[in-house]
Amino acid sequence: MTVIKLPDECETMIEVRAGVDQIDRELVALLARRFGYMDAAARIKTDRNSVRDEARKAEVLDNIARAAEAAGLEPARLRAVWNELVEQSIAYEAIKWDALRR
Repeated sequence: MTVIKLPDECETMIEVRAGVDQIDRELVALLARRFGYMDAAARIKTDRNSVRDEARKAEVLDNIARAAEAAGLEPARLRAVWNELVEQSIAYEAIKWDALRR
């Protein structure tokens, strides 16, 4: 079993890559959970037009920008990443919404 070191403890690229790979696995698990909420939203929403909610999208992106800044990260960079995540989530939810009502 490989011991995953914290970034400041890494001395080799093998250790760095092991840490990145572990984080990626954790992120996939979190994204699976997040998309589960999209499944729930598709089930709960009665109007397909409500799948895209621009006010909610703006709120999510603003929340991420604030969290990024608090973590010492670039808000604009994380906002761009989350914009893509939200767009993919909307697309996923629309597909699920349609599938539930066929």
